[in-house]
Amino acid sequence: MKKSFFILSLFISYLAISQNADYIIRNGKIMDGTGNNWQLKDVAIVQNKIAAIGNLTHWKAAKEIDAKGLIVAPGFIDVHAHIEGGESKNPLATNFIYDGVTTVITGNCGGSADDMNLYFNFIDSLQTSINVASLMGHNTIRKQVMGTANRHASDEEIKKMEAIADKAMKEGAVGMSTGLIYIPGTFAPTEEVVALAKVVAANGGVYSSHIRNEEDKVAEAVKEAIEIGRQAKLPVEVSHFKVNGQNNWGRSNETLSLVENARKEGIEVTIDQYPYTASSTNLGILLPDWVLADGQDSILARLHNPTIRAKVKAHSMGIIKARGLKHFDYAFVANFKADTNYNGKNIREINLLRGGKDKAMEEAETIIQMMEKGGAQMVYHGMADKDVKNIMAYPFNMAASDAGIAVMGVSRPHPRAYGTNARVLAKYVREEKVMSLEEAIRRMTSLPANKFNLKERGIIKEGFIADIVIFDENEVTDMATFENPHQYSKGFKYIFVNGGLTVDNGVHNGTRKGIAIRNKN
Repeated sequence: MKKSFFILSLFISYLAISQNADYIIRNGKIMDGTGNNWQLKDVAIVQNKIAAIGNLTHWKAAKEIDAKGLIVAPGFIDVHAHIEGGESKNPLATNFIYDGVTTVITGNCGGSADDMNLYFNFIDSLQTSINVASLMGHNTIRKQVMGTANRHASDEEIKKMEAIADKAMKEGAVGMSTGLIYIPGTFAPTEEVVALAKVVAANGGVYSSHIRNEEDKVAEAVKEAIEIGRQAKLPVEVSHFKVNGQNNWGRSNETLSLVENARKEGIEVTIDQYPYTASSTNLGILLPDWVLADGQDSILARLHNPTIRAKVKAHSMGIIKARGLKHFDYAFVANFKADTNYNGKNIREINLLRGGKDKAMEEAETIIQMMEKGGAQMVYHGMADKDVKNIMAYPFNMAASDAGIAVMGVSRPHPRAYGTNARVLAKYVREEKVMSLEEAIRRMTSLPANKFNLKERGIIKEGFIADIVIFDENEVTDMATFENPHQYSKGFKYIFVNGGLTVDNGVHNGTRKGIAIRNKN
């Protein structure tokens, strides 16, 4: 008996000594993504998986990383991205990678690829540096059936949209997004969205919404998102949660209460947020919805009608009047393809540059003329830091960039494209102590992984995928600003994507091991 025990002990010791890994991360402070306190342990990576966690003294690896004094966390999951069109321009996705992001969920705000299967195959063939999951966009679905028509869908059109939604879900979409402020989603009644959301629910998906209004009617819009979840019986994600417009500052308690009450009712509602007081969207939101229906030719025909043009100006003037402003100087151009000299300037400045008088009505005319030349991507300053911080403290809130894959030096994007996660960790964790570091990491990892059903991701756990970020909690900082947005975050030392070392001692090494993540429900 003693001899057998001795032989068994030798065998176990032999196994321990003979363990080999591709990578071993040693001496790191592991924050596993659950919100638990850090633990000082080693992590072994074999191929694309976490093979072991603990005291791995007897393990050997082709490459070892000394993470002494550094945080070892799951790779961050950005639940609200818009990478369509940017993948081929910069497959390294450096703005995301250098901000600790290893997975993005794209297809937000109602806009996505038309065909999920083709899109996922494209991602796999391209081989980006980040993993990509996608929602199917309601606006994209509606356009395929009825263009940008300003009307309700017929029963037959609803059935066609349901079929498209079902196909997208079966091909791997993680849910459906809406952009109810955008054309043509803004023309859809709640009942239409509920019908499609029921299809999503039957396929185990999530309903993610850029709600119908984020300003004066924000409470009603949040209630609509919750009601869609209630009727369709599926999880709800309210995108880039905010209260916009100077006249709405201080209303975050009201909107957060709606979310919390829904959760108490049993509706799984969560939110996401970018940590800035400015939003970014298109110039068209300053015009009435009905003007933007039926394509560019119809838009131009309406705007050339003097009566309609006057109504459009009056609508735009009403926006700044409601905000208590005298000019459109809160609205900055991020990218105006017709004249890139406008990039970085606000509408008031552009109006003066064009020789206009310093009057809001002439600024409204400038907006119309820019729309006639194709519109622009904008940055709008209109939120209060107090509301941003209040929303940030909510425990069922995830960090999200609401950004695409950036190309260094191109246009003047919102700094969130480069610095979202680093800003949360630096400003709201380290400096202002809105939440603990462990809690921030939970919201960037396991919470989004669970919400969007990303299997074996979001936690540092044996058998899980080796998406891992290693950073200095005292150094991590967002460098991007509104004036100079093209600056990578600092403090992220090593990043693994699917077991592949992608950032090595702070430098992207060109590795592209990202994959398309398909919903398998």
